[in-house]
Parts: sequence; C-alpha cells; structure tokens
Amino acid sequence: MRSTSKTTRATLIGLLAILLWSSIVGLIRGVSASFGATGGAALIYTVASILLLLTVGPSKVRAFPRAYLVWGSLLFVAYEMCLALSIGYANTNRQAIEVGMVNYLWPAFTMVSAIVFNGQRTTWLIAPGLALAIGGVCWVLGGDAGLDPAAMAANVRDNPLSYGLAFIGALIWASYCTVTARIANGSNGVTLFFMLTATALWIKYLAFGGEPMRVDLRALVYLALAAAAMGFGYAAWNVGILHGNVTVLAGASYFIPVLSAALAALVLQTPLSLAFWQGAAMVCAGSILCWLATRRKA
Repeated sequence: MRSTSKTTRATLIGLLAILLWSSIVGLIRGVSASFGATGGAALIYTVASILLLLTVGPSKVRAFPRAYLVWGSLLFVAYEMCLALSIGYANTNRQAIEVGMVNYLWPAFTMVSAIVFNGQRTTWLIAPGLALAIGGVCWVLGGDAGLDPAAMAANVRDNPLSYGLAFIGALIWASYCTVTARIANGSNGVTLFFMLTATALWIKYLAFGGEPMRVDLRALVYLALAAAAMGFGYAAWNVGILHGNVTVLAGASYFIPVLSAALAALVLQTPLSLAFWQGAAMVCAGSILCWLATRRKA
C-alpha cells in the first residue's frame, strides 16, 4: 500500500512538470528576444541551477551509478541545448511555436522506446496512435493549408537548423527517459545536469560569440519565469519518471503541445490558424490511443 501511495504521489509530481513545461516555448522565445539565442539560454539554465541548488539541493554525485552519471549527463545536456537553441534560432514567433511542436514528438518516441527497449506491453492501438500523433505534427508544419507536403517542405527549408535541432532533441530526450528508467537506480541528477548545461552554453557563447544582450525589466521577468519553469519542471519530471508510473506520464505528456501552443500564442501574441489547432487535436487523439494501448496490458 505504501509503495502504491508513493508511486501515485510521484506520478502527480510528474504531471505538475507537464504544466510547467507547457509554458517553456513562449518563455524561452521571450528571453531570446532580449538576450539572444545562446546568451538567453545560458542565463536561463544558470538561474535555474541556482533555484535547484536552493530547493532540491546539490546532486549526490558520488552515489550515482557511473552509467547514469555519464549517459544521463550527455543526453540531458545535448537535449537542453537542442531545445533552447532551436526555439531561439527561429525566424519568427510562429516558427518558434512550430519548432516547439516538432520537439514534442518526444512523447511518441519515448513510448516506442519503452516498448522496444524496456519491454513495455502494448496492443495494436499503438500503431494508429503513433501515426495520428506524428500526422498531427505534420499537419501543423503544413501551415494554413493543413497536410500539405510541399508547404511543409518549404517551411522546413526556411530554417532547417531550428527544425533539425528540435527533431534531434526529440530523439535524444526519448533516449534519456528510457535510459534513466533503467540505470538511474533512484538517483536524481537534475541539479548537476542543469549546471553542466549552463556551462556548455556559456562555453558556446564565449567561444563562438552571441548576440548582444539587452537588459530591461520585461527581459528580467521573462528570465525569472523561464528559469523557474525549467528548473522546477525538470525536478518534478525526474521524480515522476524515477518513482512514478512512466506509462501514465508518457501518455499525459502528449497533451503538452496543446497547452504549450495556447500559452505561447498568448505570451508571444501570435494568432494560430484553424489548421494548427486541428493538428494539435490530432496529437491529443493520438495520445489517448497510445495511452489505451499500454494501459490495457498494464
């Protein structure tokens, strides 16, 4: 009974992370507008690291399994850089929201990874669910025309760096979730991982240069909100995937695109077309099918 209660609490904490993550796209874009893509990302992870040190506390590195320390660090840092820079490098606010949608392919990839590598049981519903979720992202990238391969290709060609980073990031984060569940052994390295991410971004900023930073009250407010959403969101998610029901969290995470798009559109004052919301609805429908596919065999 105690074990069940602990799992339930951890799952609820993981669901809280989903709410926090839903605000990230709009906030990162707001920060990058003032501090630049690399400099803004470096500041976000620096402030988030300080918040985590004060709340979660320093990571107990000596107690970490070596495999988790190495692979967890590499995958986490690589993903965070892909996420922040893909949004920061977007040419427009609308494109930043679309890039965020590409990044949200990671729940689908995570579910597939759990089935292939961790032996998660499933049913035939996983196939149409996965296809519907991916099709929804393609529908979004087609622009106002919906599912239009030519428009989607032209959209990606306009900024292949941002879209490419977002797609690679989705694959990396799915790997992180799958690997962590197997080798972490209850360890939580989120504070260390954020500090490493901040360090990597500052190295990139100093070595390759970055846009000039413009500091004002609006920029500082965006920075504080983005750092809080990032730091506390990942702290909650780590608790969820280490001690909660990963299947429930992966299924619920399919709803992040809709919440994220709504908040980003509000924060960035960017109207989204009917076709965009149709694609987002497809992603949600796919999430329900994927959740049912794994839930029935649980």
